[in-house]
Amino acid sequence: MAYQTRGRDPLLDSNMAEAIEKRGKELLGLVLMAVALMAAAMVVSYTPDDPSWMSATDAPVQNWMGRLGASVAAPLFMIIGWGSWGFAIVLGVWGARMALHRGEDRAMGRLIFAPIWLAILALYAASLTPGAEWAQTHSFGLGGLFGDTVLGALLGILPVGASVGLKLLSLVLGVGVLGMGAFVLGFTRVELQRMGRFLLVGVILCYAALMKAMGRGAGGAAQAGQAMQAMMAERRARRGEAAVARAAVPLRAEPALDGARVRRADPVPLTAQRHAPVAPKPAQPVDKPGGLLARMPMLMRKPEVMPEPELVEAATYEGEAEMPGDDRIRAKISDVIKARVRQSPAEQIASVAPLTKGRGRGPDPLILNTAPRGVLPPEPPLTARHVVQTPLRAEPLLRAAAAPVSMAAPMLEVTEDDDFDAMIEAFGQDDAPEMAAPAPRIPMPEPRKVVQHAPRKPLQPSSRAMAEAQPALRFEAPAQPVYELPPLSLLADPEHIQRHHLSDESLEENARMLENVLDDYGVKGEIVSVRPGPVVTMYELEPAPGLKASRVIGLADDIARSMSALSARVSTVPGRSVIGIELPNDNREMVGFREILSSRAYGDGNQKLPLALGKDIGGDPIVANLAKMPHLLIAGTTGSGKSVAINTMILSLLYKLTPEECRLIMIDPKMLELSVYDGIPHLLSPVVTDPKKAVVALKWVVAEMEDRYRKMSKMGVRNIDGYNGRVEEALKKGEMFSRTVQTGFDDDTGEPVFETEEFAPEKMPYIVVIVDEMADLMMVAGKEIEACIQRLAQMARASGIHLIMATQRPSVDVITGTIKANFPTRISFQVTSKIDSRTILGEMGAEQLLGMGDMLYMAGGGKITRCHGPFVSDEEVEEVVNHLKAYGPPTYVGSVLQGPDEDKAESIDAVLGLSSGSGAEGDDLLYDQAVAIVIKDRKCSTSYIQRKLAIGYNKAARLVEQMEDEGVVSSSNHVGKREVLVPEPQ
Repeated sequence: MAYQTRGRDPLLDSNMAEAIEKRGKELLGLVLMAVALMAAAMVVSYTPDDPSWMSATDAPVQNWMGRLGASVAAPLFMIIGWGSWGFAIVLGVWGARMALHRGEDRAMGRLIFAPIWLAILALYAASLTPGAEWAQTHSFGLGGLFGDTVLGALLGILPVGASVGLKLLSLVLGVGVLGMGAFVLGFTRVELQRMGRFLLVGVILCYAALMKAMGRGAGGAAQAGQAMQAMMAERRARRGEAAVARAAVPLRAEPALDGARVRRADPVPLTAQRHAPVAPKPAQPVDKPGGLLARMPMLMRKPEVMPEPELVEAATYEGEAEMPGDDRIRAKISDVIKARVRQSPAEQIASVAPLTKGRGRGPDPLILNTAPRGVLPPEPPLTARHVVQTPLRAEPLLRAAAAPVSMAAPMLEVTEDDDFDAMIEAFGQDDAPEMAAPAPRIPMPEPRKVVQHAPRKPLQPSSRAMAEAQPALRFEAPAQPVYELPPLSLLADPEHIQRHHLSDESLEENARMLENVLDDYGVKGEIVSVRPGPVVTMYELEPAPGLKASRVIGLADDIARSMSALSARVSTVPGRSVIGIELPNDNREMVGFREILSSRAYGDGNQKLPLALGKDIGGDPIVANLAKMPHLLIAGTTGSGKSVAINTMILSLLYKLTPEECRLIMIDPKMLELSVYDGIPHLLSPVVTDPKKAVVALKWVVAEMEDRYRKMSKMGVRNIDGYNGRVEEALKKGEMFSRTVQTGFDDDTGEPVFETEEFAPEKMPYIVVIVDEMADLMMVAGKEIEACIQRLAQMARASGIHLIMATQRPSVDVITGTIKANFPTRISFQVTSKIDSRTILGEMGAEQLLGMGDMLYMAGGGKITRCHGPFVSDEEVEEVVNHLKAYGPPTYVGSVLQGPDEDKAESIDAVLGLSSGSGAEGDDLLYDQAVAIVIKDRKCSTSYIQRKLAIGYNKAARLVEQMEDEGVVSSSNHVGKREVLVPEPQ
C-alpha cells in the first residue's frame, strides 16, 4: 500500500521572497559602492612615504583611510601599480548594478574575468612613461612589478625594436583594456550603443555652446574694430592731402655714385608709363569687419611673388635722364636687387636681430626693430639669400594701385601717430638719405660645451729631475763612498707611453647616449660636464629636483650594460650638486712611475714620508704623506694591482729618504713579493717570512715605540720632529745629552742612588712596517697580531712609526672593527663583492673598479678619490735594489727577530694585555683571577672559566688542570662535575 506524502507549505510566499531578494541585492549593492568609495579614497590618497608593511617610519599617515589604507595600498601599488584603480571601478559598477537591478544576473559570468582585466590594466599602465614625481619616489613603473616583469618579457619576444614594440603593445593593450573592461563591467551591446549616443550628443552640445560663445565675442570685436577704423580713416585722409602736396615738388638730380658711398634714389614722384600718379581721395570705412577673426585669412595668406624687373628701359624717374650712363646702369642694378629682396619670403632667421610685433598697416604685422625710426636699413649685398623684410604699403593712399610700386618701400616701424607721418615724410624728402653703415650682426649663442678638458699641462719637472737631466762634472772622487739617492734614469721613460685621446664629438655623443640611458630608467637629468681622463671619463649629471642620489648609484650595473662598458661607478661629487658617472675609456693609458716621481708634487714637496699613489681621473699626480695618515690599510683581490702599488710605495720612500732618515721592516708571509728588497741598507732586519717571527718583530716595534716615548718625555718634546730638531741643534753646538739613571740603593738609608749619565745625541729615523698579507698572520696568531697592531696604530704616530698593511681577503675576521677604527686612511683596489667594498671603505664602489692599479683612496676625513696607480716592472725594481746594495750591506738590529730578554718580554706582554699562560707557581695573574672566580661561585668547568675570563677553550682547560694539580678543585666525576675543595671564605 502506497502512502502519499503531503508537501510542506513554504514559509514565505513567492512575492515576499522576491521582495526580500531584491532588498538584499540593493543592500549588497550599497555595501559594494561604499567599499568602492573606500578603495578609491585609499588609492587616490596613496603616498609611498606612509608607514606600511613595506616601510616603517614615524611620519604621520597621509592616507585618507588611515594606517589600514596605507598598509593595503602600498603592496597593491607595488604589485599592479595604477591597476589598483580596477578594484574600485569593478566594485562601484557592480554595486550600482545591484542597487539599480540593471544586469545583476550577469555578475558571475562576467566577474570571473576581472583578474584578467586587472592584469591587462597593469600591463597598459606599465607601457606608459611615468612622470618625474613617480620616477623619483618609486623603483618600478606605473604598472608595478608585475607590469614591468611581464612587459619586459613581451618586449623580448617581439621581433621588432624596443621603441616600436613598446608603442605597438601600448596600442594593443589600450584596446584590450577597453574591450575587456566593457565585458567585465557587464555592459551589453545595447548599453554601449546608448552610451555612445549620449556621448555624441554631449560633444555636439559642447561644440555648439563653444561656437555660440565665440560668435558673441567676434561680433563685439567686429563692432569695436569698425568704430576704430572709421576714426583712423578720417585722420589718414587729412594727413594724405598734406603728403601729396609735399610730393608734388620735383626731385633734384642725384649726384654720381662712388664706390665708397651709395645713395638710394627717391621713390616718388613717378613718371613711369606703367605706374601713373594716383590721385588722392578720402578714405572710406572698410566694409569688412576689423576683428581678429576677420583678418585671419589676410594674415595667413602667402605674399604674392613680384616679378623680377629686367635691365630694360621701362621706366625712368624725373631727373634720371640727366644722370651719366654709368650711374643709370648702377641705378637699374639697384632696382633689380631691391626687387629680389622683395621677392624673398619673410622668414625668421636666428642669426639676425629678433622680430618684434608692430602695428603696421601692411599684410605682415611682424617687422624688424633694428634701426631708429625714420632711418632706412642698409642695402643688402648681392650675395644675400635670406633677408627678413616686410613691404609696407601706404594705405589707403595707394590702395587703388593696380600693381605694387617696383621700388622697395622703406622698412619703418609704424605706430598710431608719429610713425605714419615719418613714413609719408620719407616719400617726400628732396634728398635721399645716405645708406646706413651695416648693422652689426647679433652672434648666435653658441651651444654650451659639455666637454670640459681639465687644464692638463705637461707635468712640471722637479728640481731633482732637472738636475739629473744636466749632470754636473766631478773632478775629484770622494774619499769614501757617500750614499746617493737612486737616479730617475733607472725607471722607464714616460715618453714612450702611448696617449689616447677621444674627440669632443665622441664625448658629446656618449653624453647624449648616457642621458637617453638614464631616461630609459626613469632618471631625469642633464649631463652638464664631461671630464676625460687617462683611464676613465667622468660624466657629471645634474639630476632633476627631488631625485635621490642612491637611486642613481643603484643603477651602476644597468648603466654599464646599456653603455657596453666593463663597469660603471656612480658616486656623488663632494662639494657639488652633481652626480659623477665614471665610465672606462676604450683605450686605457698607462700611468708611468717615473712621471710621478719627476713631478713637482713629489720632488719639491715637503712630505716627510711621500707615497706616489698615481694620477686622479683628471690626470693630475697624487702624492700622499704617510706621516699624516698615519697608517695605511690596503685591500684588493688577486690581480687588482695591490702588489705593484706596494712596490711603488716602497720605491717612493727609497727615492726620497736615506737609511739615516727612514728604516723599514718588511713582513712577507707569502715569501714572494718583498723578498727582492732583502739586503738594501734601509732594512732593520731581513725580510720576515715566518708568521711566528712576525709576531716577535711587531713586539719589538712596540718596545721601540715605548722607548722612544720615554726619550721624548725626558727631552720635553711632543713628536719625533721636535726630538730630531733638538738633536740637530745639539750637534751643531757640540753639546752632549745627559740623563739621570738609578744605579742602586744606599746601604745605610736604603734610598735609591741616582747618577747623571751623558750620551751623544742621535737622531731617530722613521720606521715603516710593511705587511704584505695580513690574513696569513691573523690565522696563525690573530690575538697577538691584533693586539700589536692596535697598540701601534693608537700610539705610534708621534714616535715616527707607521704601518702599511695589505690583505687580499677584506673580510670582517681579518679587518676587525678595532683595526678599522685605528686605520682612518684606506685604499681599496678591485674587490669581488659589495660587502667587501663596504668592509674596507664603508660604501659600495670598489667592486666596479677596473683592476690593474685602479683604486679608491679614502683619506682621513672620509673623502674618497679615484686614483690610477703607476706601473713599475720587476726589472725596474731589481735595478733600484742593485743600486742600493752597491753602498754596502745593511745594519741589522738582532733583537728584531730574536726578541727581547725575559723581563722586557713580560713587560711588553703586560702592555699588550697578553700573558704567557705558564703560571705553575701561582704567580700568573690570569690564574689568580680564575681561582678567585671558582672560590666565589663554588663551581668549576672549562666552559665556565672560558666564559667568565673571555679566553680560549685550550687556555681555560689548562687553568682547570692547574687548579686540579694544586688541590683547588677535585677531579671530574662520572657526570663531569668538579667539587671546590677550598673552603668558602668567611
